Amino acid sequence: MARSKEFEIDDVLEKAMNLFWLQGYEKTSMQDLVTGMGIHKRSMYDTFGDKHSLYMKAVERYGRSVAERMKEQAEAQPTVKQAIRSLFEMVLRNDTGMPKGCLMVNTAVELSLHDSEADSLVQDSFLSSERLLEKLVSSGQDSGEISRQLEAPALAAYLHNALVGLRVMVKTGQDPSRLEQIVDITLTVLD
Repeated sequence: MARSKEFEIDDVLEKAMNLFWLQGYEKTSMQDLVTGMGIHKRSMYDTFGDKHSLYMKAVERYGRSVAERMKEQAEAQPTVKQAIRSLFEMVLRNDTGMPKGCLMVNTAVELSLHDSEADSLVQDSFLSSERLLEKLVSSGQDSGEISRQLEAPALAAYLHNALVGLRVMVKTGQDPSRLEQIVDITLTVLD
C-alpha cells in the first residue's frame, strides 16, 4: 500500500525555489534540497524527479508568480506611465521577503547557454514581460500619454532590457538611491 505524502507539494516546491534562487543550480546539492525542503530524498525523487526536473518546476513556478505580480501591479495603477514605473519600483522594493535579484535572470546567466530546457523557460518568461510592457506602451501611445517617437515593440524591448539589468544591479547590492536615479533616467524615454 502506498504511503500518502506527508507534505504539501506547493510548500516544498516554494522552499526548493528559494534555495535555488539563493544558491544557484550548481551550488545547491541534493542534501541541501532534502534539508531545505524538509522531506526525504526518496519522496523528493518520487514527487519531482531528479534535481534538474525539480529546478525546472521551481523556475516555472517562479515565472508564473512574477508574471502574475507584474500584471497585478500594472493594473493597479491609474496611468500607463505609473504602471510602467511601478514595475521598475517592484524590482527595487524587493518586498517579497525573497532573495534579492531574479531567479529567471540567474537561470539565464547560469544555465541558458548549455541547457535548452532552461533557456526555453527563460525566453518564455522574458517574452511575457516584454509583451506586458508592449501592451502598456501601445496603450499609452494611443492615449497620448507616451511619445510615439519610438515604435511600441522597440520601446518595450528597451524597457525590458533595462528591467533585466536593474534586477542584476539589485542583486549586487547597489545603493538604492543610485538605482532610483537609473530608473528615473530610463523612463525619460517615455516622454
